[in-house]
Amino acid sequence: MKRTTTTLADGRELLYFTPDDESVPDLHDPRQLPAVHTSSQLRLDPLLDEWVMMAAHRQDRTHLPPEQDCPLCPSSNGRHTEIPAPGYSVAIFENRLPSLSMGARQPEGDLRHPLVPVRAGVGRCEVVCFTSDHHARFADLSAEQARLVVDAWADRTEELSALDGVEQVFCFENRGPEIGVTLTHPHGQIYAYPFVTPRTRRMWEVAHRYRERTGRDLHTDVIGAERSAGVRLLAETAHWVAFVPAAARWPVEVHLYPLRRVRTIPELTDAERDDFAALYLDVLRRFDRLYPTPLPYIAAWHQGPVRDEDRLGYLHLQLFSVRRAADKLKYLAGSESGMNAFVTDVLPEDVARRLREA
Repeated sequence: MKRTTTTLADGRELLYFTPDDESVPDLHDPRQLPAVHTSSQLRLDPLLDEWVMMAAHRQDRTHLPPEQDCPLCPSSNGRHTEIPAPGYSVAIFENRLPSLSMGARQPEGDLRHPLVPVRAGVGRCEVVCFTSDHHARFADLSAEQARLVVDAWADRTEELSALDGVEQVFCFENRGPEIGVTLTHPHGQIYAYPFVTPRTRRMWEVAHRYRERTGRDLHTDVIGAERSAGVRLLAETAHWVAFVPAAARWPVEVHLYPLRRVRTIPELTDAERDDFAALYLDVLRRFDRLYPTPLPYIAAWHQGPVRDEDRLGYLHLQLFSVRRAADKLKYLAGSESGMNAFVTDVLPEDVARRLREA
């Protein structure tokens, strides 16, 4: 893989990731752009001890523009986009309307609330363009292109983890308007948080108690139990396993784990990255064959936090959809949104069977 770094007109970083034998044009971004917003802030919810990101400027972000106005397509015919090149393999750039910014400063003023500390929303948000093809889906990528995306995730995880104040790096993809996607071009995002997220912190606490009680690794035992049971197993390769978790919360949910215990994407070997790319494409294509229309989904990489002295993190990808039937969506209503207590409408064993058959 070859990485080429440049800057956009407003100073944001843009990175091209290409195969070693592919050239990248060194093109200048001629646009006149306003300054990047750096007003993000964090406020601590005193009842849950969780940081909330606040970025009011994101109300103005582009929402489902027509294809001819897509900001993630290559620049061409005098139209200048976020990618100042006539084509690209994988491109990653700093978000123009970020939830977190390395330039964020301590907010002025007083909340007049002694239990809610406020701090600058320091961090970084990046946009990951998987391909220059506006009409493609991740599932349409070749194994080689998908592997290039994995390498790009690894590169960004390693570099962002080294930034001052970053505590966790989260790579993810939202697909489909049902999820709330605002741009239809195939892309994902990366957040470099200045805190450990609530879900990761909760998983760490549970894994810590399990290790203290049993002396064993919780994720390893979950994988072993699913492989042994087999009924929720979707696929297994030389280096990875994919299964529907026994206590799945979402109508369609699959977890992909490397069989070798690693904490982060950069720790994966070449063989493990190749194997993941092939397996992930297979799972995504099964998702799209489950109903007459492609499933909306969220693909969320769970990596260990930057500081994990006890090495309790276990890398895995959680892939899930809110579609519970061909014409029905799962809404997070009273129990889920109010109490964070999930009610599922389908059994994980049935979902696994249907995905195997898809």
